[in-house]
Amino acid sequence: MKTKLFSLILVFALTGSMAFAQESVDSKTSIAILGGVNLQNLNGKNMNGDKLENDLLTGFHVGLNAQIPLAPEFFFQPGLMYSTKGAKMTEGDFSGTYKLSYIELPLNFVYKAVLGNGYFLLGFGPYVAYGVGGKATYEGGSLSVETDIEFKNEVESGDPLTTAYIKPFDAGANLFFGYELQTGLFLQLNTQLGLLDINPEDKRILGDDESTLKNTGFGLSLGYRF
Repeated sequence: MKTKLFSLILVFALTGSMAFAQESVDSKTSIAILGGVNLQNLNGKNMNGDKLENDLLTGFHVGLNAQIPLAPEFFFQPGLMYSTKGAKMTEGDFSGTYKLSYIELPLNFVYKAVLGNGYFLLGFGPYVAYGVGGKATYEGGSLSVETDIEFKNEVESGDPLTTAYIKPFDAGANLFFGYELQTGLFLQLNTQLGLLDINPEDKRILGDDESTLKNTGFGLSLGYRF
């Protein structure tokens, strides 16, 4: 589903950009603040290699970015964001929620063209992120447990069974399109595809373990460019 959404946004944005008049765009370095809502998931496989059937989890993002001109209508847009991710999970009679918090560095390249009284925006690029916190909840029957998520690359044999573990580093690809008014106010639709497996190696498990987890999601951002 996420791959189809990613492709749909790209096709729509590229098709729409062909109709825009070739007028000048103000080429200067600027700063923006932005925030919005995320709809996130964790895609991957369980220990047996079966595809996970997780549900979307609502989160948020907030941060800022700089817009640096590269050429007429083209900009480099590095940013710094705080973003929450995760998923709602179901496995047999048990259900759970993973809520993850990241400091994220998007490094986007943006095409900006005049459209009406504002500007059409099309951006893409990589992101890197580092986990700074999280909570996991598990429910089943009369059992209800909440635990902190610990970020580490390997789970050792002596690590507590009651703690959830995720790799700290994440990286992937961003794609967004949107519209910016001449006043600086803008709205954009974002999608994100995680490329790194964030499930740590668990040395407590004997035998084969085919578990994988990757962050995916999309969101809506509202911001203001100074």
